[in-house]
Amino acid sequence: MRTHTGPIGPSSPYAATTRFHDCTSTDHHDHPGTATGTGAHGRLGLALILVAAFMVVLDFSIVNVALSSIQRELHVSAASVQWVVTAYAIAFGGLLILGGRAGDLYGRRRLFLAGIGVFTAASLAGGLARDPVLLIAARVVQGTGAAMVAPAALSLITTGFAEGPRRTRALGLYGATASIGFVAGQVLGGVLVEFLSWRSVFLVNVPVGLAALLLAPHVLRESRLARAGRKLDAVGAVLITLAVAALVFAVSQIATTGIGSVPVLAPLALSILAGTAFAANEHRHADPLVRPALLHTYGLRNASTLMLLLGMWNGGEMLVLSGYLQQVLHMSPLDAGLSIAPQGMVGLATGLLGARLTRHLGIQRVLVVAGTAATAGFAALTQLPIVSGSHLPLAAVMLVGFGTAGMAFGSMVTASAGIADPDQGLVGGVINTSRQLGAATGAALLPAVADAVDRTRHTSMTVGDRAAMLAGLLTAVLATLVALKTWLGAPRHGVA
Repeated sequence: MRTHTGPIGPSSPYAATTRFHDCTSTDHHDHPGTATGTGAHGRLGLALILVAAFMVVLDFSIVNVALSSIQRELHVSAASVQWVVTAYAIAFGGLLILGGRAGDLYGRRRLFLAGIGVFTAASLAGGLARDPVLLIAARVVQGTGAAMVAPAALSLITTGFAEGPRRTRALGLYGATASIGFVAGQVLGGVLVEFLSWRSVFLVNVPVGLAALLLAPHVLRESRLARAGRKLDAVGAVLITLAVAALVFAVSQIATTGIGSVPVLAPLALSILAGTAFAANEHRHADPLVRPALLHTYGLRNASTLMLLLGMWNGGEMLVLSGYLQQVLHMSPLDAGLSIAPQGMVGLATGLLGARLTRHLGIQRVLVVAGTAATAGFAALTQLPIVSGSHLPLAAVMLVGFGTAGMAFGSMVTASAGIADPDQGLVGGVINTSRQLGAATGAALLPAVADAVDRTRHTSMTVGDRAAMLAGLLTAVLATLVALKTWLGAPRHGVA
């Protein structure tokens, strides 16, 4: 059996460089909006959102690197230490939609600040934990904080920039932050664990979080819709949280217990029941958590599908490739992280150039090109070499990095286009949830494919890794087809 351990990958956070508006309107918000100007105050606000988002994304992969050290020091089994990852994933994935809507109703900056506070306190508790139960509890709280920060960060950007080139540029930088953050976690985690201890991967968040809490009230403006006569749909919130959390748990158990096991089927059944009840509640509720019509919006529907598929290939590819580099090519965790780093660097460059690409190609074509690049990258990865010395993995991960960042950026632009400000927090929650569910599925599916092929072929582990990359290739092909459909079927008033 392989020793793949895995982040159940995030969703993300990112930003821009021009003016940051308090995009509130007299129709939907508490105060009319005004621009903050193009000075340092606006740039600082955007930088703060980026840093906080980077911290949340970094936490997925940086903690994964530390699992072996945690297992040794706290004397826990391999199955138990996986809960350090799973507990975070369940809380994060389950609460994203609730977090997005809460930001719309109670204030996006307020939720952003609260989330950073919760995340920072939980990081401190995790770094000081001497008992595995306390560490896992801290990870649940940490995931809760992340579920508040992620949709609030995205909606602060989409309400802070009018739809058009400025928002596109901002979302490109937002996507770039996620791309570099996830890979940076593997490299930084290797450095911290090797030269300090596993506790440092949690404690590194504390000074960053405290600085963000001190700066945010001075550099970010509040943004929310008017609450007159409105309240949070509590029943809907409980049902959707239960449905998503149960689904994430079910998927996370597939690799260890098998797809037909009770730990998979029972929560899956619970997820279906809760999801059905949620849909019925939303159609009856006078002020639903999620307006059913919103989910039928052309851009949001297609963007959510793309983010789901993107999460699947991204969540699984990182795990399988990391295992391949360490177990087949016998690299150290740090060297393996450095070998994957070009994927994040290309993703960063893609995000930085996102607005320019959109200007020349249009956002729909960017999605098609990104899907095609990811497909080509995975096609190359299906030919992973048995011995080191080949440049094939390097070229392939760069193509996948471009495809991942381009698809993420393009999906966020598409999802937010044409959506009124009062629903932007919810859109952030939906998009993040789609990617989280995809990553959970990919993190379970791709390593499971590799394990299954290894057991049946009784040959080099490379055969199983190639089969897993073939699964990633099929996912990328499907995403490219969805992107092509999105392009060909886009309404004339859609994103150009």
